Amino acid sequence: MKTKIYFSALILFLFAFTSCNDDDDTPPQMESQLNIVETASKTDVLSSLVASLAKSDESPNSDLIGALSGTGPFTVFAPTNDAFTALFASLDGYSSLDDFDTEEEKALLATILKYHVVAGAAVASGDLTDGQVITTLSGEDVTVTLNNGVFFSDASEADAQVVTADVDATNGIVHVINKVLLPQTVIDAINLGTLVDVVVASDALTVLEAAVIKAGLVDTLNSDGPFTVFAPTDTAFLALLDMLGDDYTSLDDFDTEDEIQLLKDILLYHVVPAKVLSTDLAAGEVGTALADNTIEVVDNDGTFVISDASDINANISAVDIMASNGVAHVIDKVLLPQAAVDFIADQQPTIVDLAVATNDLSLLVGALQQADAGLVELLGTDGPFTVFAPTNAAFAALLEELGDDYNELSDFDTEDEKEMLATILKYHVVAGTAALSTDLSNGQMIATAQGEDITINLTDGVFIQDATDTDAAVATADIEAKNGVIHIIDKVLLPQAIVDALQPNIVELAIATDDLSLLVGALQQADAGLVELLGMEGPFTVFAPSNAAFEALFEDLGPDYTTLADFDTDEEKALLADILKYHVVSGAAVLSTDLTDGQLITTALGQDLTVNLTGGVFIADAGDNNGEVITADVEASNGVVHIINKVLFPDTH
Repeated sequence: MKTKIYFSALILFLFAFTSCNDDDDTPPQMESQLNIVETASKTDVLSSLVASLAKSDESPNSDLIGALSGTGPFTVFAPTNDAFTALFASLDGYSSLDDFDTEEEKALLATILKYHVVAGAAVASGDLTDGQVITTLSGEDVTVTLNNGVFFSDASEADAQVVTADVDATNGIVHVINKVLLPQTVIDAINLGTLVDVVVASDALTVLEAAVIKAGLVDTLNSDGPFTVFAPTDTAFLALLDMLGDDYTSLDDFDTEDEIQLLKDILLYHVVPAKVLSTDLAAGEVGTALADNTIEVVDNDGTFVISDASDINANISAVDIMASNGVAHVIDKVLLPQAAVDFIADQQPTIVDLAVATNDLSLLVGALQQADAGLVELLGTDGPFTVFAPTNAAFAALLEELGDDYNELSDFDTEDEKEMLATILKYHVVAGTAALSTDLSNGQMIATAQGEDITINLTDGVFIQDATDTDAAVATADIEAKNGVIHIIDKVLLPQAIVDALQPNIVELAIATDDLSLLVGALQQADAGLVELLGMEGPFTVFAPSNAAFEALFEDLGPDYTTLADFDTDEEKALLADILKYHVVSGAAVLSTDLTDGQLITTALGQDLTVNLTGGVFIADAGDNNGEVITADVEASNGVVHIINKVLFPDTH
C-alpha cells in the first residue's frame, strides 16, 4: 500500500517539476479536474474513507459528501484503509462500518469524519509549522508536529503520520494519514474497552483469549494499567503447541499446577507495564510483567521485531490497537521466556526415543539392546551426541555379509560377539557435540566413541568414510533430539578393528575359495602343522597353486600319484610339506605392487623364488619353471595370497 502511495506522490512531483519548465513548446500545466470526494473515490487506499462518508450520509442530518464536493476550499486529513481497520479493532462492538447502524452511531461517525476536515483553507504541508493548532470542522483542534515527518495529534495518545502529502483537488488539498483521528468527544462517547475487550473482539486472538482466562489473568488485564500487550495470533499458539509435541494438542493439556503457572508466565512475558505505541519503539531491552525477564526490540532493516529467549524473532503484524488501559500490538509468534524454552527442551525426545519411534531404525534399537553394553542408557543421558544411524536395510546387508552364522541380531550371543557388536555401534557415536550436517566440512576427521576416526566426504552429498572401501551416504540429516542429533545412513560403519576381526585368515580364505580346495587338502595331507601355522598372526605371503596346478603336478609325477591321498608315507608327506613350505614367505605380506623384477624371495623352506615381471607377474622355482600369478593380492587378516597356475618345485637334492 505504501509503495502505491509513494509512487503516486512521485508522479505528482515529476508532473509538478516538468510543468515548471519555461520551454515555450511545453503545454501549460493542467489543473486537477477532480474534487476532494472524487479524488478519494479514485484512490484505492481511501476506499474505507469514502465508504465512511457514505455511511454517515445515510442519516438525514448529514451531507458530508455534498459539502466536500462543494466550492471549499478544504484541507482533508484522509485516513487509509489500514487506519480504519485498526480503529475497528480497537472499538468494542465495532468490527466494520456496518456496525454504525443507529442514528446516534452515524452521528458519531460524522463527528469523527468532520474532525479530519479544515474548512476555509487549502493548507499545503509546506505551510504547516511545528506546534501549530488547527481547528477542524468538528470544532475540536488537532496539533501539528514536525519531527522527521509531519504528524497530527488528536485527543488520543497516538499521533497520525502523513504518508502522502499535498494531493491537490479542485476544491482543496488532501493529506493521506495512517491513523483515524479521534476528538475527545468521540473518545468519551465510545469508551474504549480494556485490553481484554480488545482480545475478545478479535477473531484472530481466540486462543490468546482462552489462555488469559485459563491463566487467571483477566482481572489483571482489565485493571487500570497502562499496559502494552504483544498479542500472539491463533496461528502462533498452534505453532507453540506443535513444538511441545503430542502431549500438548490444546490449552486443555495445560492441566497441572506447574503447567498452568508456566502458561501464566508465558502470557506475562507478553505484557510491558507501560503504554508503548509503535512510534515509541526503539531498539533495546524492555522489561516485562514477568519478573526478571526482558524482551528485546530489534531493528531489522528499519522494521522492528521482538526477540525472546529462543532463536526465533516475532514479527509485528498490526500496531496501536488502542484500549482504555493501554495498547496492543499483534505478533506472529508466542514469545518464550527462558523457563519456557527449557520446558520445551525437556519435552523433546532423546536420541533413543527418536530411534524407537522410527520404524526404519528398529534394527539399530535391537542392536543397542543385544550388545548389552549400556549404550541405551548412555544415549539417554544429557549428551550432547551425534549419531550416524544405519537403516534396517543397512543392518540386513551387514548380516548377509557376515555369512550364514549371522542371520539376525540374536546370533550375536557370545560375550565376544556382543563386544564386537558394541564396538561397531560405538563407532557410530560422536560424544560431546551435536554436529548438524551444515557443521561438517570435506575431509574432516571425527573421533568416535569407539576410539577410531570417521572421515567426512562432501562430494555430491554427505558421505561418511569408515575403514572399508565403501562410504555410507547420509539419507536423512539433522534429526534433532533433546540430547543431540541423528543422521540416518545407508550402511553400517566398520572400524579397522572390526574389519580386521571379520577378515578371514589365510587358511579360512583358502577353505572359502573353491579353486584352492586341493591346496587345502594338501595342507591337511602333509600333516606338518602348516594349517596351524597359516592360522597364526603372521604376516605371511602365500603363492597358492590352483586346483588345475595340482592336477598338472599329479600328471607330471606319473601314475603312482593320482590324488593327494597317494602321499601316504612319511617320506612322501615330508616331500609334500617341503613343496608347500616353498610357497610360503614368512614375516611379510607382500603385495604384487611390492615385487620387483629379478627379486629373490626366501621361502619358509629356506630356498629362494625368483620374481619375473616380463609380460605379467611370474614366480620362478628352482628349475626355472614359471608359475603365473592369475589372481593377485587376495588380502587376509594375517597376510596376502597370490593364486598361481603351477605348483612350484624346490631343489630336492
